[in-house]
Amino acid sequence: MIDISTNSGDFKVWTKRIGNNPSIKVLLLHGGPGFTHEYFECFDSYFPKEGIEYYYYDQLGSYYSDQPSESSLLSIQRFVEEVEQVRQALNLDNSNFYLLGQSWGGILAMEYALKYQENLKGLIISNMMSSIPEYNQYANEVLAPQLDPAVLTEIRSLEANKDFENPRYMELLLTHYYSSHFCRLPLEKWPDPLNRSFKHSNPEIYMAMQGPSELGVVGDVILKDWDRKSDLTEIAIPVLSIGAEYDTMDPEHMKWMASQFQQGRYLYCPNGSHSAMYDDQEIYFEGIIKFIMDVDKGNVFRLP
Repeated sequence: MIDISTNSGDFKVWTKRIGNNPSIKVLLLHGGPGFTHEYFECFDSYFPKEGIEYYYYDQLGSYYSDQPSESSLLSIQRFVEEVEQVRQALNLDNSNFYLLGQSWGGILAMEYALKYQENLKGLIISNMMSSIPEYNQYANEVLAPQLDPAVLTEIRSLEANKDFENPRYMELLLTHYYSSHFCRLPLEKWPDPLNRSFKHSNPEIYMAMQGPSELGVVGDVILKDWDRKSDLTEIAIPVLSIGAEYDTMDPEHMKWMASQFQQGRYLYCPNGSHSAMYDDQEIYFEGIIKFIMDVDKGNVFRLP
């Protein structure tokens, strides 16, 4: 448990270290916001045999950490400062510190790098675009029309009525959207770590920052106008951007992101969704491990 100081008081967040490598230490930033580290447990099948040291971490408000109710804690910059306090407590620095953020964790990782990149050795942005407005455009103009029109109409009706607690809402999303774009494994075979992360999620944080679902950012929420497209060129450290063919995020946008970083590389998962670490696992981990090892050896380059 790591002590975190905020303007609203002092709290504790949960971390767990796996492995021991003085030059490669990866801090994992989970998605949501308000999910947990648990869906990252698949990293146990890949990182240890490569000798990579890595850290599970539940952000403030998530299941294994303190869960204060103060709405003032739900700001992007407050989360950035939390990551910086975690970094200091774990004694990570630019000789060894890799930050891997997935989904919302990717937003947090980009924001951290834009303020504190001097502390980083490498950055991995998994399944996250650099613009919420463009994420919404992709969800509304590309993915939503792929749904059965009757299903989409019912989903939008429930959203218009703010009937998010209705079991039918999540039933429709899981069956018709999440099963195609969040995790493409059969619903009854979703990995236990992913199911636990859903079960242990904090809906208050998720609703306040993201909205009711992964089908775009809906409502007057904290992330609705977030856009860092024009700032990516400021990031000079090596960066890996990961996109997947069936993701909730546009893979072409993630490819474009890689071209904006001063040392960018793109990893494409042709069979993957938002949870490419499960449904395109071999390609996902092979690409991440290669990136980390190349950075460790100083072999980073920009790909065409």
